Parts: sequence; structure tokens; C-alpha cells
Amino acid sequence: MNQPSSTQPRFDPVRRTLLASVGGLAVASATAGLSSGLAAGQAIASPSPEDGLTGRRKLGALEVSSLGLGVQNMSRTYQTTVPSRPEMHNIIRTAFDHGVTFYDAAEAYGPHEVERILGEGVAPFRDKVVVASKFGWDIDLETGERRRGLNSRPAHIKQAVEGMLRRLRTDRIDLLYQHRVDPQVPIEDVAGAVRDLMKEGKVLHWGLSEMGLQTLRRAHAELPVTAVQSEYSMLWRGPERDAIPLCQELGIGFVPWSPLGVGFLTGAIDAKTRFAPGDIRGNETRFTPENLAHNISLVHLLRQWSERKGCTPAQVALAWLLARKPWIVPIPGTTQMPHMLENVRASQVRFSNGEFAELDRAVTAVEVRGNRLPDTVQVFSGVEAPPRT
Repeated sequence: MNQPSSTQPRFDPVRRTLLASVGGLAVASATAGLSSGLAAGQAIASPSPEDGLTGRRKLGALEVSSLGLGVQNMSRTYQTTVPSRPEMHNIIRTAFDHGVTFYDAAEAYGPHEVERILGEGVAPFRDKVVVASKFGWDIDLETGERRRGLNSRPAHIKQAVEGMLRRLRTDRIDLLYQHRVDPQVPIEDVAGAVRDLMKEGKVLHWGLSEMGLQTLRRAHAELPVTAVQSEYSMLWRGPERDAIPLCQELGIGFVPWSPLGVGFLTGAIDAKTRFAPGDIRGNETRFTPENLAHNISLVHLLRQWSERKGCTPAQVALAWLLARKPWIVPIPGTTQMPHMLENVRASQVRFSNGEFAELDRAVTAVEVRGNRLPDTVQVFSGVEAPPRT
């Protein structure tokens, strides 16, 4: 197994600092109008009153904590190390103790292994949390072998969900996403398979990830979509052009993955950072030496605002997302307890209307150079499903 190189990203002490309190004024619109009604079986725990996560949000009709926990790297980190399994369980359970009730996994993470870790972790309180997972890559249903391409054939979806239920130690998936659109399968057929699973009680809500816009419209018309998942952060604002306005039009929640820009927005990466072999960030052109030297100005901006608000750069970046729409629910992932606790406390950071406008203008003024994903990965985003014949 590859080990991190001596030039792997360093962890900034500012990122590790956990603050007892944070300043600022509230943006009332960020949490206004949230209903307390829950779907059947969706009991939501109360957050720790002193330093836990604050607020609840709605993804369509599904109520979740205002921040979730992405568990993608709990079987293998960006630097290709394997985290301690008991510590991953500890992070999952401590997140729950601090008010997190929304956990995000996928059959492709591991593959399969992350779902097992999450299922083990949430077992003591499964009925008090929302578990999300994803299907869509062509993965062997038994061995987890990753094949080339995608597979959203209805029969395969149903078999994939059976495996998810076993690995997650549960009788239902609260939110099931199509991980990427299969260009060979009409989205209406995908929705039909999910509808069948809903009738059996094995799936409660569904969503799409990184889909084409017309595919989202067709999917929602066939079977109401609860949430869309996409990369979205200060480092990548592409969804603001079309996906977020469409979600607002259709009443669909939005779940940003990589809300901290794969670690960049935490201050853990600087202009001299070089990535270990196997770290996908080393293949993203936004992190080439020349682009990194330019894009680091965004981190400098975050540092200025973190000093101004008495919090950390990561907390500013997450609070900026939370302030944008009351139905945006970021899912920062981590394999380190201090980082998880820090992320949770971002829900306590508030901006006045004037502060938010000022920060947003400053972020907009930073031109991020380079592509967000390698071409071999980016090609799977924004795909439109074929018409139904």
C-alpha cells in the first residue's frame, strides 16, 4: 500500500483549534420556515446544547440536521492510509452525540466497506438518524470489484439495494441516490425501480448526484426527488448557475459534497503542497503548482474572515454555504475527531446580511483556476439519461 509522501498536505494548527464560542449576528432566513414534522420512523435526536450542531433543515419532505457527515474516506483516506475502524465508529457516534443525524455513504466507497463501517457505527441509534447511500457504478454485487462504467439497470439497482441493507444493518435506506446518470438507461426506468423499492419499504426517499438538468426534471416528474448531491463550495461554485436554481424551482433539497474543497478551504494545503501517490487531488489541475499558487488567495481570504468572526477558516466556508439557502445541507467528511467537532460548530457561526454580502462579493472576486476533477472523472458529471422509447 502506498504511504503518504513527506510532502503530503500539512494540517494547519488553526484548523485543529476548537473554539468554545463564536461571534456574529444571525441570518434569520437561513433557518426560517422549517417544519418539525418527520417522515415515519425518522425520529431526530436533540443536539448537545453547549457546543453541538444547531438547527434542522428540510430536503424536500425529509428533515435532517443542518450539517451531515460524509463517511467516504473512512475506509481509505486521500493519502491512501487506512484509518482505525474503532476510531471511525467513535467519530460517527460522537457526531450523533453532537446533533448530527444525517450520514452519507455509497456502495462505491470502499467499495462496500464504508457502508459496513457506517452500519456498525450507527447501530446503537439507527432509528434516530437518516442514512443515505448511492448506487450506479458497475460494481460486483458480492465481491465489490469495481468494473468500468455505470450500471443503473432496474434489476441491478434492486440487487444493489439488497446488499446495501445487509452492509448497513438496516431494513431501509432513508435517502437513496443515483450516484451518476447511466447513459444507457432512461431515468424513468430508474425511477420505476426506486418506486418498487419504496413500495416494499426498503427506500424512503430518493435523489440524484451530478446529473444533467433535463434528467433531473424528468426524474422529478416521474417520482418526486428529495435531494440533489453535487460538489459545491467556495472553491467550486458551478451549481449556482443552473442546478441550485432548478432545485429551488422544483422544491428539491441540495447536498454539497466536498464543501471544504477536498481540504483546501481548511488551510491544510498551501502553495508548496505536493500530493502523495494515489491522492486524487494530485490529478486535479486546480492543484497544480502554478494554479495552487494563484488559488491560495481564497484561503487567505478565509483566514481574514476567520479572525474577524473568531472561528476557523473551515467554519467560515461551511457557514457561507449554510447561509445561502435554508435547504442546503453540507456533508463535510473527515477521519479526525477534532475536525468533525470543528465542522459541527460551524452551524453556530452567523453572518449579518451585510457581512454575508461582503463575504460573497470577496469570494466571487477570486478567480479559481484549473478544473475540479480529472477528465476521466468529470466525464461522468452532467450526463443526460437517454429518452424512454
